[in-house]
Amino acid sequence: MTYVDGFLLAVPKANLEAYKAMARTAGDVWKEHGAIDYVECVADDVPYGEFTSFPRAVHANDDEIVIFSWITYESRERRDAIVAKVMADERLQGDDWKDVFDGKRMIYGGFRAFLEL
Repeated sequence: MTYVDGFLLAVPKANLEAYKAMARTAGDVWKEHGAIDYVECVADDVPYGEFTSFPRAVHANDDEIVIFSWITYESRERRDAIVAKVMADERLQGDDWKDVFDGKRMIYGGFRAFLEL
């Protein structure tokens, strides 16, 4: 079964194109180092819920859009090796992302797949 890293974050609408450019670079790096899939999605039908919702989870403001993304790997072990290479890749060095979105509100984690159809 595969291993998946999942991400949820809020991006100011004014920074969406900059985020997309950053994501394209990051996706190329992840794929070059062995990730199976790299997917970035812009919220389309995610209402602000009374108690829980994607926008509420990342404290999205009216001027922000929610991004949901995931990266798929062959296994947790491959993920750990790939992430180490990605973090050392010079194309992703620096703090440019800090001007694009607030990393403190990003939710992320690793998941072991239990069902793949």
